[in-house]
Amino acid sequence: MAKQITSAEFQVMDILWEQAPMAAADIADRLAAETGWSLKTVKTLLSRLVDKGAITHKPDGRRYLYRPKVSRAAYEKRETRKLADQLFGGRAAPLVAHLADGDGLSKDDMRALEDLIKELKRDAD
Repeated sequence: MAKQITSAEFQVMDILWEQAPMAAADIADRLAAETGWSLKTVKTLLSRLVDKGAITHKPDGRRYLYRPKVSRAAYEKRETRKLADQLFGGRAAPLVAHLADGDGLSKDDMRALEDLIKELKRDAD
């Protein structure tokens, strides 16, 4: 997946990461209350995601079933790395500091970060 996905496309991906394979109509039903998108809009988003290599589809009778080609974890890792590279010169510490600024990290977040740092130090030894 070389091309950036939009926030609308991400909403479709989010559903497919949660439950796949799915037909366009089922995805549209899941998004209808939140977005008001029609089936046609969802099919357009699905087509764009196929073109971008983010999802794949296969025939199932008269419809297609869609599934992600990239895992959520892999996508998150790639996008986080890209953000850190673009805004913080690839450094993690300024990124975390920015997130912490203005109550961006809860006490649970801080504990999780402390645990992660301890684990990373252990693995580095």
